[in-house]
Amino acid sequence: MLALACAFSVIFCKEIFGGTGMNIFNPAIAVRMFLFFAYPSKMTGDQVWVAQNSIFGLGNDLPDGFTAATPLGQIGQGINPDASIMDMIVGFIPGSIGETSVIAIAIGAVMLLWMGIASWRTMLSVFVGGAIMAYIFEQTGQSMTWWHHFVMGGFAFGAVFMATDPVTSCRTTTGQYIYGFLIGAMAIIIRVMNAGYPEGMMLAIFFGNMFAPTIDHFVVERNISKRLKRGGIK
Repeated sequence: MLALACAFSVIFCKEIFGGTGMNIFNPAIAVRMFLFFAYPSKMTGDQVWVAQNSIFGLGNDLPDGFTAATPLGQIGQGINPDASIMDMIVGFIPGSIGETSVIAIAIGAVMLLWMGIASWRTMLSVFVGGAIMAYIFEQTGQSMTWWHHFVMGGFAFGAVFMATDPVTSCRTTTGQYIYGFLIGAMAIIIRVMNAGYPEGMMLAIFFGNMFAPTIDHFVVERNISKRLKRGGIK
């Protein structure tokens, strides 16, 4: 699966569009979607990352392991999460690598912004879009407290490290606000309204990448039209 993922990422997510810097979809997001839908039982479930002794021929030398549902997965099943809010912020919860600790993600966000790699407009608008949509669902009784979405699952990780990819996100200033807002709102909509898929951030970023060139196109055309009108040119 890993070898297939690497090949798929390079060939179909980068080279087919012209190589590095020309791709319209984030390769990591696109290849994860490919694996998620091609091998669902291997990407999610209670057997993920559980080594079998017979595969390695190590007898009974492997340490005991256990699996547990993530807080977001528990909420998707209608169960109150076992972890406290502080556990979710610090990272003492099950989850994918990199997404469990809000503190670590915040440190990464500061570094990306300080080095000028990520756009603060995109990052901020993802959280704003997610907060507004989550608040609407909270008021209608369809979701948990709005800010809980930020400390569960991959929302914070996606907003900081994935949505801000400079190649696949919007380039225009206005477009970055629209692009980020769209991703944040869509992630919450998928989380709340799709009981079979409680995460949502991966699909939201993928669709955001899809619409980014169109958003930039209309922003640029609008700016050109405004300048022409200002100069009295029809």
